[in-house]
Amino acid sequence: MCFNRNLLKRYDHLFTFIFKEGVSPTNNIAERGIRPAVQWRKICFGNRSDNGRLLTARLLTVTRTCLLQGRNPFEFLVEAISSYRCGNSAPSLI
Repeated sequence: MCFNRNLLKRYDHLFTFIFKEGVSPTNNIAERGIRPAVQWRKICFGNRSDNGRLLTARLLTVTRTCLLQGRNPFEFLVEAISSYRCGNSAPSLI
């Protein structure tokens, strides 16, 4: 009985997608965002060091952010590496 009461108390929040247009009933956008990273991890069996883990996390973050912004990730990485080698400030992802 307690479960039923708690469910009814949260009815409006649980079923927002029914009452408000544009609200998705699933978490597909977030799931799709991390899917390439998960696939990469499974194919490559992860990393062997903390430095490798850090590099992978940063590369995957930059790649996904660039794609979401409609930018070419490879162009961004070339610009970032060139800026670093020349002593200039790095390009922004924000």
